[in-house]
Amino acid sequence: RHFVVMAVRDVEKGKRVAKEFGMPDGSYVVMKLELGSLQSVRDFVSNLKAFKSIRPVDNLICNAAVYKPTDPEPAWTDDGFEQSMGINHFGHFLLANLMVDDMAKAKGARMCIVGSITGNTNTVGGGLVYPQADLGQLQGFESGAREPISMADGKPFFGAKAYKDSKVCNMMTVSELHRRYHDSTGIAFSSMYPGCIAETSLFREKRPWFRKAFPWFMKYVTGGYVGMEEAGQRLAQVVDDPQCTKSDVYWSWNGGAQQVGRWSPDGKPRGAGGSGGEIFENAQSDAVRDRETAAKMWELSAAAVGLTDKDKPKAAMTP
Repeated sequence: RHFVVMAVRDVEKGKRVAKEFGMPDGSYVVMKLELGSLQSVRDFVSNLKAFKSIRPVDNLICNAAVYKPTDPEPAWTDDGFEQSMGINHFGHFLLANLMVDDMAKAKGARMCIVGSITGNTNTVGGGLVYPQADLGQLQGFESGAREPISMADGKPFFGAKAYKDSKVCNMMTVSELHRRYHDSTGIAFSSMYPGCIAETSLFREKRPWFRKAFPWFMKYVTGGYVGMEEAGQRLAQVVDDPQCTKSDVYWSWNGGAQQVGRWSPDGKPRGAGGSGGEIFENAQSDAVRDRETAAKMWELSAAAVGLTDKDKPKAAMTP
């Protein structure tokens, strides 16, 4: 029912994967997008608008992420941002802003930026697993967020925390998009936690023993494990299921990972956000829902990515 635009770093790999999954010719297009380059984001949006002509985009899923917990020193994007924040947040922030006006033309449009339990301190993974996400007073953003500044709070680089901080910014961005533009555009802005997809390349920076043990641990001990296919189905549900039309929602499944899984009669741990369960509206942490910090994050992010008056959505903004 949907024509799919695959926005990817490696176009040839994207085409190959589409063929492997049996996507029919004429049902998709693969386009170049490097979220670590603000110019690439702008080029992608320009190319997308030229390709689709007057047809509006009705769904946008922002799912890309890098995670560098073992790196002792920061790596930088083309624009000088620390990679976790630059790719996970700033790239998506610019993309989302550049797409609002086009998506406002579509009926029932939905935009989803994937969040994470690691950015929510009211969960096991975010509250009990060190380090906790903490944007501080956004001192790093206030200083421009570019090399040599590597952390949102202006403190020394900490790879695991950089990822968690970026996820806080993702979820705050959704709330701010909703507050500013939902009423005038009708776009449903949401975030979601698909579960711990323990076998993806997100964990490629981890040591080999961890990559082998982690899926087993998440599957049989915490109950947070979700396979890639089921995680993809959850993403699709958020932008396609009639029950997911509400805006400013953080969608989760199977308990939302606010506890370690409890064993159920079928022999599988339940309640930790892992496989199975029904979709529901989950609660984010107080820090993620901090409107004052979210508004400040928005303005500083807009300055960091060079969002001009011409770039900003023309849709009426809610005060």
